[in-house]
Amino acid sequence: MDNEKNHPSIFEPFALVLNIVTAVLGAIIGMQIVTTLGVTPSTSIIGALVAMLIARIPVAMLRKYKSVHRQNLVQTSISSATFGAANSLLIPIGIPFAMGASNLVIPMLIGAALAMFVDAAILYKLFDSKLFPASSTWAPGVATAESIKAGDTGGKRAGLLGVGAVVGLIGSYFNISMSAFGVAFIGNIWALTMFGIGLMIRQYSVPWFDIDVNKLYIAHGVMIGAGIVALIQAAMLIFSNPSKKSKAKHNNSASDEIDESKLTRSVPEARKALSIGFVAYLVIALLIAIISGIITEMSVGMLIGFIVFAAFAAFVHELIVGIAAMHSGWFPAFAVAFITLLFGMMIGFPPIALALLAGFSAATGPAFADMGYDLKTGYILRGNGENREYELEGRKQQYITGMIAFGVALLTVLVTYNSYFSQNLVPPIDKVYVSTIQAGTSSEVAKQLLIWAIPGAIVQLLGGPTRQIGVLFATGLLIATPNACWAVLVGIAIRIIVLKAKGKEAETPMSILAAGFIAGDALYSFFNSIFKMKK
Repeated sequence: MDNEKNHPSIFEPFALVLNIVTAVLGAIIGMQIVTTLGVTPSTSIIGALVAMLIARIPVAMLRKYKSVHRQNLVQTSISSATFGAANSLLIPIGIPFAMGASNLVIPMLIGAALAMFVDAAILYKLFDSKLFPASSTWAPGVATAESIKAGDTGGKRAGLLGVGAVVGLIGSYFNISMSAFGVAFIGNIWALTMFGIGLMIRQYSVPWFDIDVNKLYIAHGVMIGAGIVALIQAAMLIFSNPSKKSKAKHNNSASDEIDESKLTRSVPEARKALSIGFVAYLVIALLIAIISGIITEMSVGMLIGFIVFAAFAAFVHELIVGIAAMHSGWFPAFAVAFITLLFGMMIGFPPIALALLAGFSAATGPAFADMGYDLKTGYILRGNGENREYELEGRKQQYITGMIAFGVALLTVLVTYNSYFSQNLVPPIDKVYVSTIQAGTSSEVAKQLLIWAIPGAIVQLLGGPTRQIGVLFATGLLIATPNACWAVLVGIAIRIIVLKAKGKEAETPMSILAAGFIAGDALYSFFNSIFKMKK
């Protein structure tokens, strides 16, 4: 792997053009697939492969792309644009359109775009802090980094990754969630065990107990309870008295401890980022209320309540989605935005305000999680923070690259959304939000949410802020991927057996294999989505 003295800049002329082109490609892929299949594919591996292929073109200018850091900027660009266009922009603007309020599409687009940029900026300022340490799992980021490193160094590492990728492709072909299997070899065992149990309950609650945890809002209630406690734990982590640090360390196992001396974001920086982020969300919520015209439909008290609740919901949404993404590699953005919608309905906001609330909440989280994955990729490629200055400079270049990609995604959505909506191509989740708003809610729903919030809170409290077992358990309950539970739990069992037999030296080869499983799954999902879309 190359070690350039100065990190490559995104503003090199060819780099800027290449990244804009890949961002347009990523945005189109994201929009097309989310409207036809309802999911957003990971394009990071695709971006890395494109950069590797460019490096092999026998032109002097393109040889620079043998640099793993330039390849990293390309994958950051395409990945940011894919999730930005599909999740942060198209899903939010599809909600008012599906409600028949086409006049609110542009106001929603403005609000969602601003929320997306703020979302990514907060993650940038929180990445490698006590709350979101770079040393945490961020599994898709690990997979992309290992793919780029294997392409650069070859040898045994490339062989292991190749074997893992082939196994990942084969497993995915047989409908086994190989990304879930791979994550089991990388993440916190406690958190992922609870994630696997949650997935199992979601899959088998009806055949085993004749109970649907989704329809009865059990999963949502558990996430509410776990989320509230997680938010309190996050606040205590960031705003706690430094003198309590040593006491807190004794409450965690050695494997869960964070070496604070190696963190590149201090507690004051994290506090400032969270405070500024919340104020930014307040301003965006007010702006949405003004330009959409809903300001005239609510009393002053209701308007203030809407602005504060919308900002708080968006803020909580990104943190919960970010925590789930960091530990499991999966983020339940749709479901957490749905919880925000349920709360808004119980408060009594009018239908149009609810549509904008759901869109605003949905716009935060995906960009936050995806940028976390991208920065983890860069962190590994830059030597896991060994050179602090180089790490910070590279992270800054990735951040700028991501922001440019989000800008490209915004322009792409602005130019193309009419063609999608004119064909009634709206992300399927938007129809769920709209039908929920139209059906209304009841005291029974509120009761279910309250009852099941209690065990969710207890589980999260027992696990503590480092393991996040409550949030991961709720994440599993909210995800309906067939047999993912077996992939996670079997993966954890294999990992424990191998570690007991081989010791800690087995961790590195297992991580590389796991990265291959995840990369193979991502490649299969991407090309399978393209194939299905063409049918």
